[in-house]
Amino acid sequence: MNFLELTQKRYSVRRFQTKAVEPEKLEYVMQAVRNAPSACNRQPWLFYMVNDEEKLASLHQAYDREWFRTAPLCIVACGNHDESWHRQADGKDACDIDVAIAVTHLTLAAAEQGLGSCWICNFDTKKCAAALQLPANMEPVALIPIGYPDTEQPEKSRKDFGQILNRDFWK
Repeated sequence: MNFLELTQKRYSVRRFQTKAVEPEKLEYVMQAVRNAPSACNRQPWLFYMVNDEEKLASLHQAYDREWFRTAPLCIVACGNHDESWHRQADGKDACDIDVAIAVTHLTLAAAEQGLGSCWICNFDTKKCAAALQLPANMEPVALIPIGYPDTEQPEKSRKDFGQILNRDFWK
Protein backbone atom coordinates (compact mmCIF):
# COMPACT_ATOMS: atom_id res chain seq x y z
CA MET A 1 0.00 0.00 0.00
CA ASN A 2 1.40 3.40 -0.92
CA PHE A 3 1.06 6.51 1.23
CA LEU A 4 -1.94 7.93 -0.62
CA GLU A 5 -3.77 4.59 -0.23
CA LEU A 6 -2.95 4.63 3.49
CA THR A 7 -4.39 8.13 3.91
CA GLN A 8 -7.55 6.95 2.15
CA LYS A 9 -7.77 3.84 4.35
CA ARG A 10 -7.62 5.78 7.64
CA TYR A 11 -10.93 6.97 9.06
CA SER A 12 -12.42 7.87 12.44
CA VAL A 13 -13.65 4.64 14.00
CA ARG A 14 -16.48 4.98 16.48
CA ARG A 15 -17.22 1.33 17.25
CA PHE A 16 -14.63 -1.27 18.13
CA GLN A 17 -14.45 -5.04 18.48
CA THR A 18 -13.70 -6.42 21.93
CA LYS A 19 -10.56 -8.13 20.58
CA ALA A 20 -7.36 -7.03 22.30
CA VAL A 21 -4.66 -5.31 20.28
CA GLU A 22 -1.41 -7.24 20.01
CA PRO A 23 1.56 -5.65 21.84
CA GLU A 24 3.75 -5.82 18.72
CA LYS A 25 1.22 -3.74 16.77
CA LEU A 26 1.15 -1.14 19.54
CA GLU A 27 4.93 -1.07 19.61
CA TYR A 28 4.96 -0.52 15.83
CA VAL A 29 2.46 2.34 16.17
CA MET A 30 4.48 3.96 18.93
CA GLN A 31 7.67 3.63 16.88
CA ALA A 32 5.93 5.73 14.22
CA VAL A 33 5.18 8.31 16.93
CA ARG A 34 8.80 8.23 18.01
CA ASN A 35 9.86 8.99 14.42
CA ALA A 36 7.59 12.04 14.15
CA PRO A 37 9.28 15.39 13.55
CA SER A 38 8.92 18.30 15.94
CA ALA A 39 10.08 21.91 16.05
CA CYS A 40 13.83 21.95 16.78
CA ASN A 41 13.49 18.21 17.51
CA ARG A 42 12.24 19.00 21.03
CA GLN A 43 9.72 16.12 21.01
CA PRO A 44 7.64 17.80 23.74
CA TRP A 45 5.24 14.91 24.20
CA LEU A 46 4.45 11.97 26.36
CA PHE A 47 1.94 9.30 25.34
CA TYR A 48 0.02 7.31 27.94
CA MET A 49 -1.23 3.91 26.83
CA VAL A 50 -4.27 2.95 28.91
CA ASN A 51 -5.99 -0.44 28.89
CA ASP A 52 -6.50 -0.89 32.62
CA GLU A 53 -10.27 -1.04 33.22
CA GLU A 54 -10.19 1.33 36.18
CA LYS A 55 -8.12 3.94 34.35
CA LEU A 56 -10.27 3.57 31.23
CA ALA A 57 -13.37 4.17 33.34
CA SER A 58 -11.76 7.40 34.59
CA LEU A 59 -11.03 8.47 31.02
CA HIS A 60 -14.63 7.72 30.08
CA GLN A 61 -15.61 10.39 32.62
CA ALA A 62 -13.54 12.88 30.63
CA TYR A 63 -15.35 11.97 27.41
CA ASP A 64 -18.70 10.40 28.19
CA ARG A 65 -19.75 8.80 24.91
CA GLU A 66 -21.02 5.25 24.59
CA TRP A 67 -18.98 4.50 21.48
CA PHE A 68 -15.78 5.58 23.29
CA ARG A 69 -16.40 2.82 25.84
CA THR A 70 -16.14 0.17 23.10
CA ALA A 71 -12.41 0.76 22.54
CA PRO A 72 -10.16 -1.80 24.26
CA LEU A 73 -7.53 0.85 24.91
CA CYS A 74 -6.92 4.55 24.68
CA ILE A 75 -3.72 6.44 24.03
CA VAL A 76 -3.60 9.88 25.59
CA ALA A 77 -1.31 12.32 23.81
CA CYS A 78 0.12 14.93 26.16
CA GLY A 79 2.22 17.98 25.46
CA ASN A 80 4.87 19.51 27.66
CA HIS A 81 4.84 23.27 27.12
CA ASP A 82 8.03 23.64 29.17
CA GLU A 83 9.94 21.56 26.61
CA SER A 84 8.37 22.83 23.40
CA TRP A 85 9.95 25.32 21.02
CA HIS A 86 8.56 28.88 21.04
CA ARG A 87 8.86 31.13 18.01
CA GLN A 88 11.05 34.16 18.76
CA ALA A 89 9.00 36.69 16.79
CA ASP A 90 5.81 36.28 18.82
CA GLY A 91 6.37 33.52 21.39
CA LYS A 92 4.01 31.10 19.63
CA ASP A 93 4.21 27.71 21.34
CA ALA A 94 4.66 24.83 18.87
CA CYS A 95 3.61 22.15 21.38
CA ASP A 96 0.12 21.49 19.99
CA ILE A 97 1.48 21.40 16.43
CA ASP A 98 4.21 18.94 17.42
CA VAL A 99 1.76 16.68 19.23
CA ALA A 100 -0.62 16.85 16.25
CA ILE A 101 2.14 15.68 13.92
CA ALA A 102 2.92 12.76 16.25
CA VAL A 103 -0.78 11.84 16.52
CA THR A 104 -1.04 11.87 12.73
CA HIS A 105 1.83 9.39 12.59
CA LEU A 106 0.04 7.31 15.24
CA THR A 107 -3.30 7.16 13.44
CA LEU A 108 -1.74 6.36 10.07
CA ALA A 109 0.47 3.62 11.54
CA ALA A 110 -2.59 2.17 13.31
CA ALA A 111 -4.51 2.09 10.02
CA GLU A 112 -1.58 0.38 8.31
CA GLN A 113 -1.69 -2.31 11.02
CA GLY A 114 -5.42 -2.89 10.44
CA LEU A 115 -6.41 -0.96 13.57
CA GLY A 116 -8.95 1.78 13.90
CA SER A 117 -8.61 5.02 15.79
CA CYS A 118 -10.36 8.30 16.37
CA TRP A 119 -8.78 11.62 17.24
CA ILE A 120 -10.70 13.23 20.14
CA CYS A 121 -10.02 16.80 21.22
CA ASN A 122 -13.44 17.61 22.70
CA PHE A 123 -12.95 16.21 26.19
CA ASP A 124 -12.62 17.46 29.75
CA THR A 125 -8.87 17.99 30.06
CA LYS A 126 -9.05 18.49 33.84
CA LYS A 127 -10.77 15.13 34.38
CA CYS A 128 -8.28 13.47 32.05
CA ALA A 129 -5.30 15.01 33.83
CA ALA A 130 -6.72 13.91 37.18
CA ALA A 131 -7.35 10.36 35.93
CA LEU A 132 -3.73 10.04 34.80
CA GLN A 133 -2.32 12.09 37.70
CA LEU A 134 -0.49 14.31 35.24
CA PRO A 135 2.03 16.87 36.49
CA ALA A 136 1.09 20.52 35.98
CA ASN A 137 3.43 20.94 32.99
CA MET A 138 1.71 18.14 31.01
CA GLU A 139 -1.41 19.02 29.05
CA PRO A 140 -3.62 16.27 27.66
CA VAL A 141 -4.04 17.25 24.01
CA ALA A 142 -5.90 14.32 22.47
CA LEU A 143 -7.54 11.03 23.34
CA ILE A 144 -7.01 8.32 20.73
CA PRO A 145 -9.09 5.18 21.24
CA ILE A 146 -7.48 2.25 19.40
CA GLY A 147 -8.75 -1.18 18.44
CA TYR A 148 -10.11 -3.32 15.68
CA PRO A 149 -12.98 -1.57 13.88
CA ASP A 150 -16.44 -3.04 14.26
CA THR A 151 -17.76 -0.96 11.37
CA GLU A 152 -17.25 -0.67 7.65
CA GLN A 153 -15.30 2.30 6.37
CA PRO A 154 -17.76 5.03 5.41
CA GLU A 155 -17.40 6.88 2.13
CA LYS A 156 -15.32 9.98 2.65
CA SER A 157 -16.30 13.33 1.24
CA ARG A 158 -13.45 15.68 0.48
CA LYS A 159 -13.36 19.20 -0.88
CA ASP A 160 -12.20 19.71 -4.45
CA PHE A 161 -8.65 20.97 -5.03
CA GLY A 162 -10.03 24.39 -5.97
CA GLN A 163 -11.48 24.71 -2.47
CA ILE A 164 -8.28 23.84 -0.61
CA LEU A 165 -5.48 25.01 -2.89
CA ASN A 166 -4.67 28.55 -4.02
CA ARG A 167 -2.27 28.50 -6.96
CA ASP A 168 -2.17 32.27 -7.50
CA PHE A 169 1.52 32.45 -6.56
CA TRP A 170 2.67 29.33 -8.37
CA LYS A 171 4.20 29.49 -11.83
